[in-house]
Amino acid sequence: MNAVILIPARYGSSRYPGKPLARLRGATGVAKPLIERSVEAARRVAGASGVFVVTDDERVSEACGPARVGVIMTSPECRNGTERCAEAMAQLHDPALVINFQGDALLTPPGFVEALIARMDQDVDALVATPALRLRSDEVRALQAEEAAGRVGGTSVVTDGQGHALYFSKRLIPHLPAGALDGEMSPVRLHVGVYAYRPAALELYAATPPSELEQLEGLEQLRFLAAGVPIAVVDVATPSFALRELNNPEDAEPIEQALREAGLE
Repeated sequence: MNAVILIPARYGSSRYPGKPLARLRGATGVAKPLIERSVEAARRVAGASGVFVVTDDERVSEACGPARVGVIMTSPECRNGTERCAEAMAQLHDPALVINFQGDALLTPPGFVEALIARMDQDVDALVATPALRLRSDEVRALQAEEAAGRVGGTSVVTDGQGHALYFSKRLIPHLPAGALDGEMSPVRLHVGVYAYRPAALELYAATPPSELEQLEGLEQLRFLAAGVPIAVVDVATPSFALRELNNPEDAEPIEQALREAGLE
């Protein structure tokens, strides 16, 4: 399958301006820009036919030089990574599948993306797929503390009996009654922000206005659900480490620690 990985990267992040250029140290102490480390993470995925960075900023494009990766320039009017992928698709050579690999999720295990490619290869009717993993109960308690402090700690998802998403939320879902967190593993599934799209799904997304729920939650994938497009949720194994994204400057230290523990230079 011709599966192309796109890494949307926006310089003007409201929470962390210039984030793609933030330098992170790995196991050898060498500092590399976030965008370069994200490219390295995407290249560890088996079965992908190519990796491209998608951006609207020349500073990000210049930072991609050492990674020797192709760059696709898109409009600054793109509101999210999915819209950026949809615009970039015109510059790709007939991909069967487009993977949206988040530019701030450099710790995403390659197996997560490989599982999406396998699902889309096996299920010809699936238009969109994304991974989720079961959270440990102590991880849920940590997210509850984040919520109580007014911070968003992750996105959760609930599915129907066929494994299609019913809803995504920055709140913890489903409701957790007394005793729900007594075991090691919780009923909560954390959504991992990687997506596999058929080209037709991206075309539909670009032609559909943002939905109210998408705007309220700040979750781009809710536009698909509002438009009646099913999202296949692929269960992946819970890794031994916490998946951290670089959303704020204070996230850099735990990410650098994870890079050292993984032996990634």
